Amino acid sequence: MVCALLAAATPVLRANEDLAYSSEILPLLEQYCTKCHGSKRAKGGINFEQFRELTSIYRDPRLWETVFTQLNEREMPPDGKPQPTPEERDRLTRFVRHTLDNLDHGAIPKDPGRVLIHRLSRLEYNNTVRDLFGVDIRPADRFPADGGGGGGFDNIADTLFVPPILMERFLAAADEILEAAPLERIFISRPDRTDSESASASAIFEHFVPRAYRRPTEPGEVDSLVSLYESGRREGLSFDQGVKLGLRAVLISPKFLFRIEEDQPVEGPYPISAYELASRLSYFLWSSMPDDELFKLAASGNLTDPQTLRAQVRRMLSDSKGATLASTFARQWLRVDELNSSAKPDPGRYPGFTTELRDSMMKEPVVLFRSLLLEDSSLLDLIDSDYTFVDETLASHYAIPGVTGPEFRLVAFSDKNRGGVLGMGAVLTLTSYPRRTSPVLRGKWVLEQLLGTPPPPPPPSVKSLPGDDKPRDGLTLRQQLEKHRADPGCASCHKKMDPLGLGLENFDGIGQWRSEIAGSPVDASGLLASGEAFEGPAELRRLLLNQKDVFVRNLTEKMLSYALGRGLDYYDTPVVKEISKTVAAHGYRSSALIDGIVESFPFQFRRNQPVTRVEEQNSEP
Repeated sequence: MVCALLAAATPVLRANEDLAYSSEILPLLEQYCTKCHGSKRAKGGINFEQFRELTSIYRDPRLWETVFTQLNEREMPPDGKPQPTPEERDRLTRFVRHTLDNLDHGAIPKDPGRVLIHRLSRLEYNNTVRDLFGVDIRPADRFPADGGGGGGFDNIADTLFVPPILMERFLAAADEILEAAPLERIFISRPDRTDSESASASAIFEHFVPRAYRRPTEPGEVDSLVSLYESGRREGLSFDQGVKLGLRAVLISPKFLFRIEEDQPVEGPYPISAYELASRLSYFLWSSMPDDELFKLAASGNLTDPQTLRAQVRRMLSDSKGATLASTFARQWLRVDELNSSAKPDPGRYPGFTTELRDSMMKEPVVLFRSLLLEDSSLLDLIDSDYTFVDETLASHYAIPGVTGPEFRLVAFSDKNRGGVLGMGAVLTLTSYPRRTSPVLRGKWVLEQLLGTPPPPPPPSVKSLPGDDKPRDGLTLRQQLEKHRADPGCASCHKKMDPLGLGLENFDGIGQWRSEIAGSPVDASGLLASGEAFEGPAELRRLLLNQKDVFVRNLTEKMLSYALGRGLDYYDTPVVKEISKTVAAHGYRSSALIDGIVESFPFQFRRNQPVTRVEEQNSEP
C-alpha cells in the first residue's frame, strides 16, 4: 500500500497535506521509527505515536527539525536497522522540510505567550536600585540564587520564585539601600515657610513612586504613603525617618519587586502600554528600570513609533549600561559563567591556569559580543573571525606579542586556527576535564550552544573514558573514542559530536596551542556526519559557516527567550523564522537581530492570563 502510494506520488506535495500525512507519512514513521520511538520504548524521550495528525507537528517544530536533519544526513534509522528506500527517505524529508518551512501564523495562531508576573532577578534588583537611588551597593547578592530556565537564563519568570527567606532579605535590603543613598538623592524637597512637612513628603513620594513602579502613579498610592509618613511622625520619627518609612514601603511593594503588566478588558492579544514597552526594553537591554528619556517618550506616546523605538535601541546600546546585555546574555548563552564553578583544571597538569587568567577568559567573549552590538558587525564573527579582544594576561596565554596592561584591546590573528568563540580559552577550558581535553564535551557544546541541536542524554550503562589522555591498551584517546563509537547504542550521537570536538584537539585543556599529545602529533582531522572532511580548527569553522542559518536561528531563539523572560513555545516558531530571515537578509548584522526582537509580536503584545478558580485547582480528578 505504502509503496503504491509512493510510486504514484508526484514531486509536488499534494494540496491536501493532512491526507498525505495520514496516508503516506505516518505509515513510514510506523514502519521505520516507532519500534524504537513509540509509547512502549520512546528512546531518547521521543515518541512518534503522539504525532497522529499533521497539526501535532506544529507543537514541537524543534523536534521535527532534528528529525529532518537525521533523515537527510542518514543518521536515522541507525545502521543495522531496516532502512527506507531512497524514494521513501526523499518523500519523508521533503514533506517534513515543506511543513517546517511553511509554519507561519496561518498554520499556528498568533499568540504572544504566557505572561507571568516577573520578579526582578538579583541583577535586575541591584541595577534598579542603583538607577533609582544612586547607590553602588549590591544588596541582592545576598538573596537566594535565581533559578535557570528557558535555555539557562536567570531572568526567566517562571523560575524566579519567592521563598520565605527572600521576603526577609527584601526588608533588610530596603533598609540598607535607604541608609546608603545620598541625602540629596532622596530629599528632593524640604519643609520651608511655604511647604508643610506633609507637602514635602508628598513631593518626594510623587517623584519616586512612578519611577519605582515604572508607570504613572495611581489614585491613592501617594496618599497612603503620606499617611504612613504622618503615622511615623506621630510616633516620634523625624521628618527624614518618616520619609524613609514610606520609601521602605515602596521598596518592599510587589509593584516594585515585580514587573507587573495589567490585564485589559479585551479578548485575545493586545498591544502592551507604552510604559510596559519601556520596561520591557530597558530590562532587555539594561537589566534595569527605564531612564527619564524612556519615561518621557512613554508619556508622550512616541515610544511606540518604529523610528523612535529604533533610535532608542541605538542610544541604549551605546550607553555604558548597554554593556549589561553582553555580560549577562553572552555569558549565560555560551555558559562561560560556569568557569567559576565547573571548570577545575588540575594545577599539576596546567600550572598556568590562575584566577587572573580565568577572569580574563570570561571577559573575552563578553567584550567581543559587546563590540558586535556597538559596531553593528556580523554575528557570524562569533563562529569565525580573524580578530579578538585580549588583555596582557590572555595575550600571553595565546602567545600574542606586544600587548601590555589590563585593558582589553582588539588584536588581529595571523594564525587562522584561532578565531571566533571556538578559539577562546573560556570555551576550551569549560569543555575539558581537569587533566585532559574532551572531544565529546566540545562537540556537544557546539551542537547545544551554537547550533541548538543537542544530542539526547547517554544511556546510563555507558562506560566513561579515562580522566587523562595517556594511551590505554595501546590506544590513543582518539582511538578509544573510535572504539566507543563502534557501539551501535552510541554511534548515532557520537558520529555527530566527536568530529566537532576532535577538530579542536590542537587546543589543550586550557586552550593553549599544542602540536603533539603524549609524544605523538595531534590528529585534528574529522569527518562530519554530512560527509564533509576537514583538518584542524580553521577548516572546522569554515564548515560550520555552512550552517550559519541554523546558528542564527538558535541565537534568535536564545535572545528572544532572554528578552521575553520566558521559554519559547511552538507558537513562537513563525516569529523566530521571520527574525532569522531578516537577519540573513541584512548581512547577519547584530542590529537586525535586536530590532527584530524589539519589534516582534511577542515583545510588543500580551494576552490576559486565563483565570483558574481555587476550587478547580484543588478538585479531585
